[in-house]
This record gives sequence, structure tokens and C-alpha cells, in this order.
Amino acid sequence: MSKKVLLLHGWGGSDYPHWQSWLAGEIAKDYGCVNFLKFSNFDAPKLDVWMQELEAALVDFKPDIVICHSLANTLWFHLCNTKTVQEIKKLYLVAPPSLTCNIEELSEFFPVSAPNQLYAKETLLIASTNDPYMSLDEVHQLQQRLHVKMKILKNAGHINADSGYGKWEWMHKELQTVL
Repeated sequence: MSKKVLLLHGWGGSDYPHWQSWLAGEIAKDYGCVNFLKFSNFDAPKLDVWMQELEAALVDFKPDIVICHSLANTLWFHLCNTKTVQEIKKLYLVAPPSLTCNIEELSEFFPVSAPNQLYAKETLLIASTNDPYMSLDEVHQLQQRLHVKMKILKNAGHINADSGYGKWEWMHKELQTVL
């Protein structure tokens, strides 16, 4: 039986040609079990609504693996800080924004505290040397605070379609090692 993968997008969604939509298709092509959750009103997100939708997806889908991109990392941190999360097998934190991000449309989400517990047996933080939403120093501080493994991509921007991450073979291969 293959593991269940839950993909969580950030502000503005992750529709085609974003790597998350590509990855969802790749998992499905291999008869994998994937839930590419579409949060409500993703251009003007509301923290309480997104939290309810995430909690419902976790209860209904019961994922083994969660892959967060951008604002979804912040959402996961908020959820972990409630201490009501069931542990998952693997968590990928891809391109998290600064914990003190000051984008007006996202003010409900920030600031956020890095959680003491991520509720995952294994976590990989994936960041870029030139992400406009989190400096490399902040990434290293977050990694030390969370005590997780980290992969740094060189000049990958926000690790999204705009920075060339539509098809992301490395992530697909990485996921195949845990599925």
C-alpha cells in the first residue's frame, strides 16, 4: 500500500505550471494516493479558514507525508503550535517565508513562532540562496530552531514556477524513496 501525500500550497495557489501541480500529477500517474488541497480564497487567505480546511483534510485524508510550500509552512507552524496534530511520517517544508513576514494581505499569519514540535518523524527543510521571502540567515536560524535536516538550492528564488520549478525531478525522486 502506498503512502498518502498531502500537498499544501501557499498564497496565490500552486496551479500549473507550479511544481506542486506537476508533482500531484506524477504521483497520480503512478497510482499514488495524493490530495492536492485547494484552500479557499487563496489570493486573500484567512488564517482561521485555512486552519479549518487543513484540520479537516488531516482528519479525512490521514496523510503519511505532507509537503508545504511557502505560506503553507506558516500554516503548519500555526497548527503545530495548537498541539492538536497527529504525527505524520515525513514533512517537507519548502520555501518558508520569514517568520516575521510583513506583507499586508497576509498579516493574519504573521508573526508566527517556530513550533517546538513539528509532529513528523522526519522533516526536510528546503530553501534557496536567494528567496525574496526569507534570507539565508533566517533559513539557517529556522533550521537550528527546528532541529531538522536542510537542503539549500542555489539561486532557486522562491522555488516556484517563476523561478523555473514547474517540473521538479529531484522532488519526485526524493518522494519515491519514501513512498
